Amino acid sequence: MEKKNIATTYNPKEFEAKLNKMWEEKKYFTPVIDKNKKPYTIIMPPPNITGQLHLGHALDNALQDTLIRFKRMQGYCTLWLPGEDHASIATEVKVENELLKQGLKKKEMGREAFLEKVWEWTDEYRAIIRNQLKTMGCSADFTREAFTMDERLSKAVRHVFVKLYNEGYIYQGNRITNWCPKCQTALSDAEIEYEEQEGSFWHIKYPVVGSDEFLEIATTRPETMLGDTAVAVNPNDDRYKHLVGKMLKLPLTDREIPVIADEYVDLEFGTGAVKITPAHDPNDYEVGKRHGLREIRIMDDKGIINELGLKYQGLERYEARKQMVADLDAQGLLVKIKPHTHNVGVHDRCSTVVEPIISKQWYVKMEELAGPAIDVIKNKETKFVPERFEKTYFNWMENIQDWCISRQLWWGHRIPVFYCQDCGEIMVSIEDPTCCSKCKSTKLKQDEDVLDTWFSSALWPFSTLGWPDRTDDLEFFYPTSTLVTGYDIIFFWVARMIFSGLHNMEKSPFENVLIHGLIRDSQGRKMSKSLGNGVNPLEVIEEYGADALRFMLLTGNAPGNDFRYYPERVEAARNFANKIWNASRFVMMNLDREVMDKYKDSKDYSLADKWILSRLNTLVKEVTENMDKFELGIALQKVYDFLWTEFCDWYIELVKPVLYSDDEAKKGVVFNVLYKVLTTGLQLLHPVMPFITEEIYTHLDAEYESITISKWPEYDENLNNEIAEKDMSFIMEAIKSLRNLRAEMNVPPSRKAKIMAYVSEDAKAAFENGKAYLEKLASASEVVLLDSKENLEENLVSVVVKGGELFLPLLDLVDREKELERLNKEKAKLLSEIDRVEKKLNNERFVSKAPEAVVAEEKAKGEKYKEMYKAVEERINALMK
Repeated sequence: MEKKNIATTYNPKEFEAKLNKMWEEKKYFTPVIDKNKKPYTIIMPPPNITGQLHLGHALDNALQDTLIRFKRMQGYCTLWLPGEDHASIATEVKVENELLKQGLKKKEMGREAFLEKVWEWTDEYRAIIRNQLKTMGCSADFTREAFTMDERLSKAVRHVFVKLYNEGYIYQGNRITNWCPKCQTALSDAEIEYEEQEGSFWHIKYPVVGSDEFLEIATTRPETMLGDTAVAVNPNDDRYKHLVGKMLKLPLTDREIPVIADEYVDLEFGTGAVKITPAHDPNDYEVGKRHGLREIRIMDDKGIINELGLKYQGLERYEARKQMVADLDAQGLLVKIKPHTHNVGVHDRCSTVVEPIISKQWYVKMEELAGPAIDVIKNKETKFVPERFEKTYFNWMENIQDWCISRQLWWGHRIPVFYCQDCGEIMVSIEDPTCCSKCKSTKLKQDEDVLDTWFSSALWPFSTLGWPDRTDDLEFFYPTSTLVTGYDIIFFWVARMIFSGLHNMEKSPFENVLIHGLIRDSQGRKMSKSLGNGVNPLEVIEEYGADALRFMLLTGNAPGNDFRYYPERVEAARNFANKIWNASRFVMMNLDREVMDKYKDSKDYSLADKWILSRLNTLVKEVTENMDKFELGIALQKVYDFLWTEFCDWYIELVKPVLYSDDEAKKGVVFNVLYKVLTTGLQLLHPVMPFITEEIYTHLDAEYESITISKWPEYDENLNNEIAEKDMSFIMEAIKSLRNLRAEMNVPPSRKAKIMAYVSEDAKAAFENGKAYLEKLASASEVVLLDSKENLEENLVSVVVKGGELFLPLLDLVDREKELERLNKEKAKLLSEIDRVEKKLNNERFVSKAPEAVVAEEKAKGEKYKEMYKAVEERINALMK
């Protein structure tokens, strides 16, 4: 047994980087396909290359790494494939802003020069992210690392675009599109966030042509009235039936527009009359289609009023609003302005208010593709954990709109559509064509737009494995096993991967989707740069170590729930690591390999040995079950409780007398038990805390050269020992009660006292076998088992424990009045408990509705409290004599 090299104190900086290097050199995380093993695959959700990873990424990857290490130890052929996303809009904005600081403008640079700068950014941040992942202890296979703009993934993107186009799912059309005036690109519905903002309702009078009558409308966007082509009323609204078909004078213009009747209008909302602007509102667009209305777009891509905006041309949309409202007021057409709080759509990347406009874009028809993706969840072929997130998924998929996939950007996958400059032929091709397929002209121009980032991300589970080529990786590792992701991108990404996987691979891309929540600050706020409350995981690792960070992220973390970050929790995790380190050092310093080998087959176990082995065995079973059910936080808590309390605080203390004795046979047995419990405990802890467990394990002269490739512990029916667990519970409670009693009476541990025990029949064996433990841990000079309580000395103090009553001659050492005071407090406490139980049992609703086992448990508690009360009263009476 090596005793030399492990450090005296726990300092993760001394070994974390070293172990990372060793794991990589040994290729433990690079699987070789083995068809005799079951595959277990996780494809890492690719972080965006917009910057460094944050605490949310640390949580996401800690969960994935825990699962992959667990399955690796269980003997699966595991692949955790890492990678990064090019994040089209977000990265372009980042790089553009960086270049502006240098006085460089994207448009002036040109597409090619700008993209060179983006690739420089990409290389830099991919390296940063890779280093962060390794520092966190991620056991991913970096030999298979992918990037959404890699040539092989780009090939998959082009292949899918052409396939969907040829199948009739992709089309180009002029439709209302969510538009970001700042980024100057179209957006999909999923890229819009809604913020509650204070706004107004402007009530405006539209004069009825040929009369003195006015039709009053209310709008939150008066600047769009320049593009109005009708005013709609509900056909059942008696107030306006006489106006349907008549013309209105559109204020601030020389145009006339009709009054139309449409069921879209809500009779109860606003004035019951709605201005219709088909080119600037999605609902108005649909109304316009039904009534054949003209579409007048009055803004350019930057949100500036265009040449159709009359005298307001050249004004920014909100400046135009101010002037238009002032002009309406001057003309007597502004009725009133009412404050109005409403949800406003903003671009999730730059927070600019989105402007719906008519534009020519590429779309994917989604209704038919969504059907199978809905069925696969309903049929449980793919399961959400927790199941409640199915509702989020269904709500999106069952109401899905066609997906706008074109973006007016330079960074991203260029749309594989080519236009002949001579004959106008449109070619959609995986490879760049050399000439026109119709007229053979070489004057070709590729579509300027790029694809939505999520188009390539939707292919991630199979494009990373080599598709469209039928690679060995694709054949073996697809479908993947588990996707780990946050609830905020279920519709962005999860839904799209599912329909893409089904359509292209005919199989759902994963068996399970493990949803986690968001990490919030200690006040419950979302972490953000604007609030300055973000936490850099590398800074936490620098101070506390990667294991402490990982432990904190998984402790108390239930699937799907948000949780708060407290630095104190990381410190507590480091304290736990320190406890394990010190306990392991103590064990290593005392183990003797020769003696261990000599007695390795001995089963001459003490009560403590049987107890800890049984508890360990139960732990293995429960932790494995929890891990299989994705209850990672519960599993970790159980390992923590066992190692800290049962192993460190109890078992090691219980066996110290043996370790310090000269009895080689007993020491040999204890050595083997200590070794088994420590190595098994480290294995159970390893998926969450890989570094400390590896460092200790490699100093234990263990069976495997690395804990990461060791075999996951398995439940052994032969080690189950309910009697030992019950007996040990008697002894442990007795020790705790005696220690508390001595502390209350201020008796120092050095003052030994004889213990007389009057115990029940089922506790006798426990107290007989546990005498040595009571002597060691309860400062007993000797332990005597009594046949009766008669003829006991009067100067005894008693304590009631599970299984009986213990008596100590402590009154020679303590104040009688203080002991009476203590006993009376105990009496009052027991009376309160008896009263509580009786009230509960006298409550008919509780007795009739509670499960039988719960009622029985309360009755048992009541009997136990009465017995204890009787014993305390007897002691009070004895002291009063």
